[in-house]
Amino acid sequence: MREIKLENGKKVKLKELSIDERDSLMDSLKFTKNDKGEFDGMEMPYSTMTKFIRIGVDGDTSDKFLKSLTLKDRTDIFGAMQKDMLEGEGMPSK
Repeated sequence: MREIKLENGKKVKLKELSIDERDSLMDSLKFTKNDKGEFDGMEMPYSTMTKFIRIGVDGDTSDKFLKSLTLKDRTDIFGAMQKDMLEGEGMPSK
């Protein structure tokens, strides 16, 4: 289990996710591209971050907890979870 430190100094523990949980979270990511085909952003970023936090944080994920997080906190948790998931994917097949 991994911990991340939030900007207010509090620590949040991330769960070890099952393959099904990881797949569900990764399937919810929808990226947008500009006319040149370059990454431009993400669709539904707030609900996607909330889904990641509710599934991936070990402990309180209530509305009260989520409302206590800054946007930076939410983004940091979301980014750490994505990094962990992508590193666990290994080498892509050719």
